Amino acid sequence: MSQLHVTAGSKLYIGAAKAFAGVDLVAADFASEVWTEIKGTTNLGGAGDTSELITSNRVAETRTRKAKGTRNAGAMAIVCDHSPTDAGQLALVAGERSSASFAFRLVFSDQPVGGTPSERLFTAFVMTAGETYDEANSAVKLGATLEIDSNIVRIAASA
Repeated sequence: MSQLHVTAGSKLYIGAAKAFAGVDLVAADFASEVWTEIKGTTNLGGAGDTSELITSNRVAETRTRKAKGTRNAGAMAIVCDHSPTDAGQLALVAGERSSASFAFRLVFSDQPVGGTPSERLFTAFVMTAGETYDEANSAVKLGATLEIDSNIVRIAASA
């Protein structure tokens, strides 16, 4: 029986402005990043490639022709318990005000004893950074949408 890979214990980090040049990134492309943890995350959303569908309805044929087009890694909807002094949350808000894309690092808590955890590395534009207030018995939240602009580099956990 396989073990569940849980989100609890995961951490999200933001780095410096980093442009995606159109060639798939590798882990070494992020080696010099200085990472700032975005603290208080309560929801990390999701991400992953989806290919565009290309279709052609040829007049002389009775079937639609299809092909796979470009890939889009999607958008992550991040939610945090609002902390106006957290450096990572402040970086998210500043990122929304910038036209640049930024480096991001998601570190899971799946490391074997004495090992290193799996990670995801990518670049993204911070498209939104807004507060949610809700009801009296609610924590103020900071929500951010990260539009991923690169491939997602997957680093496996290791012993």
